[in-house]
Amino acid sequence: MSTSGDEAFIAAVKPLVDAMGGEMIPPDEAGTDDVVLAWEGVDAVAVRLPQLADSLDHILAAMERRKGRPLADLDRKAKQEVVRILEARGAFSVRHGVETVASALGVSRFTVYNYLNREKGA
Repeated sequence: MSTSGDEAFIAAVKPLVDAMGGEMIPPDEAGTDDVVLAWEGVDAVAVRLPQLADSLDHILAAMERRKGRPLADLDRKAKQEVVRILEARGAFSVRHGVETVASALGVSRFTVYNYLNREKGA
């Protein structure tokens, strides 16, 4: 995946790739949908981006890790905050996004829609 001085560059972008649920692969294995990153004029690494639905699952898992417990165990106010953050990140533009989030929060789709509408009305 790396040659000469690419290691520092790869180490620098790895947290971003991990945060979005991507996969780092050698540049010569990149497909047409992969993003090749160059460093100092040389292809250093390619990033295979996740499908949007996989990204949502990854974001939910990261939020659970940050909160230190399952999202379903959060109180109502914390769940509303999660919905607000997810809306800002485009989670509800993904097919079945509301259902996926509702399941993770342990609430109904109706409740998620109420949280969304509450934000818009505030």
